[in-house]
Amino acid sequence: MVPSRARKRGAAVATVMTAALIGIGVGAGTAHAAGWPPLQRGGHLYGGTNGTGAVTEADLGDFGTCHTPADPVSSAQIVSGSASLVLYPQAGCGGSWAWASGSLAQSNLPGQALSYRVVTP
Repeated sequence: MVPSRARKRGAAVATVMTAALIGIGVGAGTAHAAGWPPLQRGGHLYGGTNGTGAVTEADLGDFGTCHTPADPVSSAQIVSGSASLVLYPQAGCGGSWAWASGSLAQSNLPGQALSYRVVTP
């Protein structure tokens, strides 16, 4: 049998863990309030940081083709099980760096991107 003191300690640990998990959820809500739109299926490219500014919807079904959105991209959000994005700082999918998203991502880019390519994750 577990002594009463150990049971209380276990309950306290469970309470702290629950509060931490709830805090993570609240933190995510705070990030949303700071600018990120709710997660939505597809690929969304934003002109501003934290999911703000002009929005371009990425064509996730067009694998391998280099796309040039009308506006430069500073942040991206992608929710897809079968596609991810690689963004480039120059038109024509070129430049000194490339940023790859994975199939579930919400992130600011290291710099403005002028083109992207859809790839498999």
